[in-house]
Amino acid sequence: MRFEVSKDVFDLLPDACFGVVAVRGVDNSKSYPAVSELLHAAIAECEGAMAGVKVKESPEIVPYREAFRALGINPNKFMCSIEALMTRIAKGKGFPEISPIVDLGNAVSLRTRLPIGAHDMGTVERALEVRHAREGDTFVPFGGGEAETPDENEVVYVSGGQVRTRRWTWRQSEIGKITEATTDLLFPIDGFRSINYDRVLEARKELSELIESIFGAKTAVGMVDRDNPVFECEL
Repeated sequence: MRFEVSKDVFDLLPDACFGVVAVRGVDNSKSYPAVSELLHAAIAECEGAMAGVKVKESPEIVPYREAFRALGINPNKFMCSIEALMTRIAKGKGFPEISPIVDLGNAVSLRTRLPIGAHDMGTVERALEVRHAREGDTFVPFGGGEAETPDENEVVYVSGGQVRTRRWTWRQSEIGKITEATTDLLFPIDGFRSINYDRVLEARKELSELIESIFGAKTAVGMVDRDNPVFECEL
């Protein structure tokens, strides 16, 4: 498995870091009560913590809004995934169970207040990349629909011209989504060296250990930053 972030992205976000949890051999078709408990506990804790708080002004969220602006993205129009998740929960709307491995990622994301994506590596050609969109890149919205063309110089998660997440951590694609058949995947944990690096490490450790103990799958962890732009492993 290979994950890499381009120099151009780090030129715009020099402090960015990406914790990585690579996973092989998950059975995502079964029921895991422990995952459901973790998710609902994280939702309840977040709902209580966000009562009466404007999510966009919380210290965990402000750095992502500033980073979006640095990337030329309007955070009032396109929210970072963790801001969108916390906003939904703060409004008392809860969050549905999706599938066990995704639910576990969401539980850790909520507990640590960090954006954590999930990508099916069985659909990745050479590598999962974070880079600026190029001519010919396309994005299929989650749930299906007509393919979209990313904006010029939009920062995306992408593999082989298939955009997996638009506007950095805004919206994931139908292509590469986690399904019952997914067995091998990669979780990027997006953070900042000088702001929440300790929480990125905490989330990486917690997610890896829970996947191994609950799912019995193999994991490998890493960190991608300006000085180490590539993560690669064999599991």
